[in-house]
Amino acid sequence: MARRLALTLPELRLVAELAGGAPLPFDVHDDDASGTGTPEGTGGLSGRLGQSRGSVEDSAYADAIGALHDPHGTLRRRGLLTDEGADPGIIGAVGLLATPRLALDIDVAAGATQVKAWHRQDGNAVASLSTCDGIVFELAWFPVDQWTTELARVAAVPEDLPLETSQVPALLDVPYALADTIGEALRSGRADLVPVLIGQAGDAVRADGADLGDAEAAAVLSAVHSEGRGRLRILAAEVSERATTSVGVVSWVLLKDGWHSLTPRHDDGARVAVARVDHDALATELAPVLAQVTIREDAPT
Repeated sequence: MARRLALTLPELRLVAELAGGAPLPFDVHDDDASGTGTPEGTGGLSGRLGQSRGSVEDSAYADAIGALHDPHGTLRRRGLLTDEGADPGIIGAVGLLATPRLALDIDVAAGATQVKAWHRQDGNAVASLSTCDGIVFELAWFPVDQWTTELARVAAVPEDLPLETSQVPALLDVPYALADTIGEALRSGRADLVPVLIGQAGDAVRADGADLGDAEAAAVLSAVHSEGRGRLRILAAEVSERATTSVGVVSWVLLKDGWHSLTPRHDDGARVAVARVDHDALATELAPVLAQVTIREDAPT
């Protein structure tokens, strides 16, 4: 089973120092009054959650960090730090975050919830770090055979976001350029252009293997953009010394009925497949991406 600990940012930074100065998977600037640091970005917020925030929220974040207790004291009271040092399990997990073979950077938004997570793997061990506010982090470590379960946990739809019937079919296959231009038209308030764009498209829009008529295609593609309630993106890379850095991407979109994967295809022109998936299928969706970025042990270097 995974072992999990909640650590504040100052506690996490202290543990990283005790682990030989192990770098954390995000950059930290010492720009707040307490000197405890904030994740990189405008006031520490953009780098943390990938969004630009106002100065009021930046100040509130810095105040929250500055109000936290001394990390030495809080870790000692929790039994995680003694005169001999920090808990060996925590030190090992933070060390693995800094020196993995495989790295996953995960960004999930669902409704009002946004989470950043970093999964790092080497051999039979995986360590993960996640946060939704940049103040409190969950540090976890577990054997690699539990990774599938942990990935499904990341993609679970929040309970306060009920699922409904969607206009988007279980499997939609569409020219990428058409999906992109329709999205731009809708974002610009020009829904009247959607039928025109459909009519000008040279390639068919297919649902569950069957070609759609213009009216059906317009409704379905409009729903892909209008039903959006969240998104998931994973950047995967092998970061071992023997590897030439190569990055793979997994992208999902959260629609009314749950997650749909977005998979580019080039065997029949530039197209994208939008397929309904369960949250616990994330490891399966990720497997071919990891296979692409991973160098086989018997491959020449």
